[in-house]
Amino acid sequence: MLTGAVAFVMSAAGCGGGEQSAGERPAGGATSVPAGAPAPTDTADGPGIISGTAIFRGTVPPPRPLRTDSDPLCKPEPGATSEGLLVDPENGIQNVFVYVKDGLGARTYPVPTTPAVLDQKGCRYVPHVFGVQVGQTVHITNSYAALHNVNASPKENRAFNFGQPAGVPPATRVFDKAEIGVPFRCDVHPWMNAYAGVVAHPFFAVTGANGSFEIKGLPSGTYTIEAWHEQLGTQTQTVTVDGTTPAKASFEFKGPS
Repeated sequence: MLTGAVAFVMSAAGCGGGEQSAGERPAGGATSVPAGAPAPTDTADGPGIISGTAIFRGTVPPPRPLRTDSDPLCKPEPGATSEGLLVDPENGIQNVFVYVKDGLGARTYPVPTTPAVLDQKGCRYVPHVFGVQVGQTVHITNSYAALHNVNASPKENRAFNFGQPAGVPPATRVFDKAEIGVPFRCDVHPWMNAYAGVVAHPFFAVTGANGSFEIKGLPSGTYTIEAWHEQLGTQTQTVTVDGTTPAKASFEFKGPS
């Protein structure tokens, strides 16, 4: 019944509204560097490129069906399935967060002035996995008719939980520490979830539908690259970038054989 859902969300908003994150910014506010952050020493315009794929090895489990009709405002999606493990016909894995874990040394990078965006469309979070730089503003929007609550539960950053009706201005939040796999959920619509990869530099990517990714602008050097997936865990590789040809990094995640 919708009335109960609305009452629950308003209650969540009342509780979550008191959890003012240390990184919260007013809507429309300018992005700022977290207090105590080092001044930028470099820019992401180096000659180095890392490209590659994330591949699933094993028997791909069948997609888990979703029922999105518990809220009358959430229109049923015929054939809707979970985004927790998306594998294409060539075994490429979508929504793997790939980033430089080590190798940048003491280099620091400016905080982007363009915000990252997490939207709520059709009773789903879009995108399902996204990357953001430490100190960069995240605009959280609701472009659908349903009322949601946004519940993020990081381990290194401060949690937040607030109600968000349709049509209101974007809420803004800022993560002040690096953290991979920050989970978002909507307590009213339990199938809604998303993950953020928060890093201290601009060298990250999320794999597309065919499992491919590309990271540009690296200075020449040797790096540890990590690939993270919400269900399959992490894989790491050491990659040397020389600035002349793209370096390759392919990750294999194993499932049941």
